[in-house]
Amino acid sequence: MMKTLAAYIAALLVWTACGDGKQSVIDREALVERNSPVVTAFDSLASLSVGNGEFAYTVDITGLQTFPDNYSKGVPLGTQSQWGWHSFANPEHLTPEETLKEYDFGRGKKELYATQFKEKGRQQDAANWFRVNPHRLHLGIVGFDVKEDTDIEQVTDIHQKLCLWDGKIESRFKLNGEDYQVETVCHPSSDMIAAHITSKAHTGICFRFPYPTGGHCDDACNWEAVDKHTTTIVTQNESSAVLKHTLDSTEYYITLHWEGKATLNEKAKHCFVLTPMDDKLAFTCAFTSEAPSTQTVTVEQIQEEAKNYWNSFWKEGAAVDFSACTDSRAKELERRVVLSQYLLAIQSAGTTPPQETGLTYNSWFGKFHLEMIWWHEAQFALWNRSNLLDRTLAWYEKAEPMARQIAQRQGFDGVRWMKMTDPSGTEAPSKVGSFLIWQQPHLIYLAELLYRADPTKEVLEKYNRLVQETAEFMYSFATYDELEGRYVLKGAIPAQETLRAAETVNPPFELSYWHFAMQTAQQWRERMGQQRNLEWDEMLDKLSPLAYNADGLYLAAETATDTYKDIRYTSDHMAVLGSVGILPMNKLIREDYMKNTLHWIWDNWNWGKTWGWDYPMTAMNAARLGEPEKAVGALLMDKRTNTYLINGHNYQDGRLRIYLPGNGGLLTAIAMMCAGWDGCTETNPGFPKDGTWNVRWEGLKPLP
Repeated sequence: MMKTLAAYIAALLVWTACGDGKQSVIDREALVERNSPVVTAFDSLASLSVGNGEFAYTVDITGLQTFPDNYSKGVPLGTQSQWGWHSFANPEHLTPEETLKEYDFGRGKKELYATQFKEKGRQQDAANWFRVNPHRLHLGIVGFDVKEDTDIEQVTDIHQKLCLWDGKIESRFKLNGEDYQVETVCHPSSDMIAAHITSKAHTGICFRFPYPTGGHCDDACNWEAVDKHTTTIVTQNESSAVLKHTLDSTEYYITLHWEGKATLNEKAKHCFVLTPMDDKLAFTCAFTSEAPSTQTVTVEQIQEEAKNYWNSFWKEGAAVDFSACTDSRAKELERRVVLSQYLLAIQSAGTTPPQETGLTYNSWFGKFHLEMIWWHEAQFALWNRSNLLDRTLAWYEKAEPMARQIAQRQGFDGVRWMKMTDPSGTEAPSKVGSFLIWQQPHLIYLAELLYRADPTKEVLEKYNRLVQETAEFMYSFATYDELEGRYVLKGAIPAQETLRAAETVNPPFELSYWHFAMQTAQQWRERMGQQRNLEWDEMLDKLSPLAYNADGLYLAAETATDTYKDIRYTSDHMAVLGSVGILPMNKLIREDYMKNTLHWIWDNWNWGKTWGWDYPMTAMNAARLGEPEKAVGALLMDKRTNTYLINGHNYQDGRLRIYLPGNGGLLTAIAMMCAGWDGCTETNPGFPKDGTWNVRWEGLKPLP
């Protein structure tokens, strides 16, 4: 008792400097635990996941993957990794070169883009093949071996909790009158799950391995193609087994260990059942791209390692506590913020950039989109988890040769980062993606966030070359208009993808981003003891200002003079708001015109055609423009694409039931609304000062 009292008094005496001056230390465990999701009934959108950034495993109400079909149109029960990819055969020997088409955007040269083709023939076949291949694999379903006619409705008395603080899912339920207790965790640094099951029913655990579908957006499980792949037992003894799954030229291994008496038998092709003899069964299941070593680890050890990892994750990262707020929306905002941290750590923090649906199910064939990496990952650096951003950003080194090739074939200097790609860095052909440019400055922005979090020579030396090469491309991409004595951006599809490459000049967000990134690249030169590049300075000096109309509203592009009359220009992303918000104010922009634009968008935008990150983008713009009511209002706006499910996932529509850029954007916006930005002296600048938003925080970093 005395001990507890002493600890309590000590806690009261500890004060920490933070956004709103002196305040008591946040009770991290209480903050996290009160937002742990609890599921008490079947809901196809309420599946829960464990993972580590490199690997994730998503479960149904049984704590395993017993009823995948019931979730396939909700949040699917994925088992995915960063290394698990597969390509269908290519008997026609189609090549990436056959996906290229010449374009002339008035830069005095022909440029080759990897695109999609309407006309039938080899080019169309090549483009289709390279879009689908490689695709990410579903590595295997691990669930209870229930009878075929068992319906998910037969599962009753459900109580399932994702214990966020310890990174564990606890599931209790009844099936056919029998009680089940299941604990599920993921190893923090291996692609391995561990489960502990207590039940008198002695139901077997079924390990099933699908063939991929190659679908654009699905759970990647083709159960019909049983003869197109093989699953064999490599070794087996009384407490372990190694299986090998071979699909065309791809192979990987599944290593099983179990504690307690149990037998493993092949039930059917690609289906193996582990049947327990006792009321308790503990097992581990590891997925590896190469044959495994014999080293064993117990379920208890993995539970302990997972607990230590997640406890540290929550203690060492930043924290935001809304419990002292009296605004009725604050509780929901806190829930979204806590769950988003967990989801991004397990889904978007690997050695390759994340796909938009993370490691849960495939979207765009499992590939990742580099224009989205900022939305997934900028938050890691702002929430004191820059190591997780660094882990992913290092991949750009591997992709650099491909990016250089793209720039060269289009006649530009430096490196042009691809939009949609896979671990190899191959550019997926696209009639939109290949023409985007706003993924280029992301590398510079994210490297800058890493440097600000850890201002050392090591960070500079690690990323400076890529920063400079990216800036080389950006400089050579801009066109000098001799007549008007200014630099323009043209021949690109902007972030607002409803505009066309051939007719778009000077989209606002891209202009503002060019200004920020080129300035930052110059700063990096100075930090490295190099001279500023004088040509870049000239471009910074002569970059076109943002175009506006007679009402003082910024246009979707200089060429989009009908911005406020044509629904095409007021749908999709309101990218103009990204010019200030994501980015600091700069000399290309008038604050009063930007404020006019925010107000018009707020009242009139086609909000039904937006995406999850449009809300944090609006919030960041409003915060920088001194409109905190709108900043909070944007984050909590009641729109379909701003819905957050029980598990914390950002729902978009029937195709994209989860969308992690929305979660990442939310965390970035919250960091900025609390910690502000360079030069901001106000406390919690993104929250209203009416006494209802007493937001407490620790460890956040400001934005540039």
